[in-house]
Amino acid sequence: MVTVLKTVFAFFGERGFESHPLRGLGEDRFDLHAATESNRHPATGRVLYPWSDSPPRLINMKKPLLVVVNDRMQANYRYELTEPVGRNLHTEFKPELTPKEMLGLGIFGGKYMTDCRREFPTSWFTAAKLCSDRHDPDLNLFGINASQPLSVWREKGWIHHEDPRGWFQWYCRYYMGRRHEDDERQIRRWKAMKRHIVQIGNDCLPGDLDCRKKQRQALLHWAYDSRKI
Repeated sequence: MVTVLKTVFAFFGERGFESHPLRGLGEDRFDLHAATESNRHPATGRVLYPWSDSPPRLINMKKPLLVVVNDRMQANYRYELTEPVGRNLHTEFKPELTPKEMLGLGIFGGKYMTDCRREFPTSWFTAAKLCSDRHDPDLNLFGINASQPLSVWREKGWIHHEDPRGWFQWYCRYYMGRRHEDDERQIRRWKAMKRHIVQIGNDCLPGDLDCRKKQRQALLHWAYDSRKI
């Protein structure tokens, strides 16, 4: 049986159950807080939940959760969450930063994901550096543009049609618990970025964050913490 979410998550433990206040209840359960202001009755102010009019309850993670996406690039796109948040990642996929951390550090000139807040935990966006109007390189951690236009990604065949915004969108959904036919390809692409780590290590002194700033920013876009190189 699939639990359908007509709105999306207001809170999940950012690193899975180890940081969740209900972690003592076991790793197959979590407390899903799906109430947002858009779920309040206009007259009474009472919170209306996607599954009923009762307060949040424990959901068994063994039952997939269905997420329905409606944003500027996708209409009625649906996918299931089959894994706990931030858990059970591919053994060869070891990102150094969570999506929340990446958004807080400054990536993609702040333009990425500005219309996707309803799909992901609100806590991801509390300290996110975003600009809905334009791509602003000053919002990037290294203050430099390290992005190619989405049109280039499309021309090169790097975009899967179900993740039209590219790798970071795939990562956010994978981190939240979606598993997809494109996972292995995206993980291979992530691994291929390690060549930039080698180049920075060869050319820069340890901790010199002004050396190869564009490559450092690009690595940040792929969940590598380039501050540590």
